[in-house]
Amino acid sequence: VALKRMLNFNVPPVKNSTGEPVWKVLIYDRFGQDIISPLLSVKELRDMGITLHLLLHSDRDVIPDVPAVYFVMPTEENIDRMCQDLRNQLYESYYLNFISAISRSKLEDIANAAIGANAVIQVAKVFDQYLNFITLEDDMFVLCNQNKELVSYRAINRPDITDTEMETIMDTIVDSLFCFFVTLGAIPIIRCSRGTAAEMVAVKLDKKLRENLRDARNSLFTGDTLGAGQFSFQRPLLVLVDRNIDLATPLHHTWTYQALVHDVLDFHLNRVSLEESTGMESSPAGARPKKKNKKSYDLTAFDKFWQKHKGSPFPEVAESVQQELESYRAQEDEVKRLKSIMGIEGEDEGAISMLSDNTAKLTSAVSSLPELLEKKRLIDLHTNVATAVLEHIKSRKLDVYFEYEEKIMSKSTLDKSLLDMISDPDAGTPEDKMRLFLIYYISAAQAPSEIDLEQYKKALTDAGCNLAPLSYIKQWKNFAMMRYGKEYCTFTNQCITLISHYVLQNLPVTRILDNLMEMKSNPETDDYRYFDPKMLRGSDSSVPRNKNPFQEAIVFVVGGGNYIEYQNLIDYIKGKQGKHVLYGCSELFNATQFIKQV
Repeated sequence: VALKRMLNFNVPPVKNSTGEPVWKVLIYDRFGQDIISPLLSVKELRDMGITLHLLLHSDRDVIPDVPAVYFVMPTEENIDRMCQDLRNQLYESYYLNFISAISRSKLEDIANAAIGANAVIQVAKVFDQYLNFITLEDDMFVLCNQNKELVSYRAINRPDITDTEMETIMDTIVDSLFCFFVTLGAIPIIRCSRGTAAEMVAVKLDKKLRENLRDARNSLFTGDTLGAGQFSFQRPLLVLVDRNIDLATPLHHTWTYQALVHDVLDFHLNRVSLEESTGMESSPAGARPKKKNKKSYDLTAFDKFWQKHKGSPFPEVAESVQQELESYRAQEDEVKRLKSIMGIEGEDEGAISMLSDNTAKLTSAVSSLPELLEKKRLIDLHTNVATAVLEHIKSRKLDVYFEYEEKIMSKSTLDKSLLDMISDPDAGTPEDKMRLFLIYYISAAQAPSEIDLEQYKKALTDAGCNLAPLSYIKQWKNFAMMRYGKEYCTFTNQCITLISHYVLQNLPVTRILDNLMEMKSNPETDDYRYFDPKMLRGSDSSVPRNKNPFQEAIVFVVGGGNYIEYQNLIDYIKGKQGKHVLYGCSELFNATQFIKQV
């Protein structure tokens, strides 16, 4: 909604207006591109009058009679380039939109450039949009994609990090969360664990919201905010969680469609890229192997199959693709059958109009053709994606890993020893084996003895594994045990218990949300800090003033999140009528990306 308003020159678009849109160009930087691309397709942009969309720092020609809408971060180099555009008189008028708030001094730089270029009258509007976050789903957002290593798990947890570096990371995260709540038009009640990066974010966000509310004239939370009506009258709960409370879930082999696509394929900002197999023909001896083509597919809210099945276990997805294909074939045959009954080859209009009864049938068949073709496109898309996923499952025996990890986490009897799993040359890549071992190590109530550990390390090394993540996880576990005692590990184990038939119980993040949203007393969350930015004085309290359960909540993971956790929250909230939950994280990673950070 906010983007559409911005692209309409910061005026809400009128529904059902039949007039032509005003034609314009959109100029964005990489940050702006990442925010827009998961939400608006090229077709939607065109429908809104965007004839061209160009990167700010590309070579752009003069288009003198067209307005330009800019959507960029207020960085030094972006401002310089915008000033250059004004001097070069590239466009008829300029609508400048900043993703995050622009400082006064940078605003003055633009003003000076406009005066110097005699272009003051062409600068039509300058807006702070407060849109510095990326929305991937109706109920999921991440902070950034560009420069995400600056706020990564590793960046936050580096042992040699300085206070100044930590402040910068926290400010970056808080700026984005502030934008998120401005767009939502709601002031949350904030809860967070103590002594973690999540607490630092909570303190700074509380302060920033407080300062904005105090400045009544310029407050972003009064009057015509976008979010009005998005949430009920009750304020939402923001639960800030630290990634370190659960390092097992990001390593876990998964079994649901969306999480599997993210785990084994190149899936990024709702777009999956597949390497197309170039057939079986062998290249002549000595010739270079053919370069594989890459094909990209967007998995979006318009894809009904994806929306329905992204949270389903993979075998169900494969079955549904088959069913869709069969129902499509039946409809396709129906069109052909009707045409042949009537003796029509191609589109013989005269013949069609003579046969009234069959005509009605045929007309309905032909009018549903675009719909059929779209259905066929989605079937082809998901056949290709599911086939690519299946190849990984078969070649790496991912189903075996999933079930084995499930048993480790639920303390069930293992039908094969962990050493055998690691040593099996036919099961999994070195990384799969390392993930499995780390989950075993994290979930074990008692760390393995030194002798056992050496045996495991030898087997892992023989299987080609890099042991670096193990030393980090060992340190992390020792620290967690010292800090939280034995309860910590049993809590983690209980929460990540999985039961059979691929039904996940509540993961730690979901469990924490459940305690805080439903106001349940639980030793794990009873000492979570409580912030209410609307209260005049902040307090270092764990005692919630509000005793009623919350209807809406946002869970935000500082240090990175994943689709497994997101899906678990969605499944949890399905059973709670009238309640809504949104999942956010500082970055979104799969196990491969996460293991490189530990």
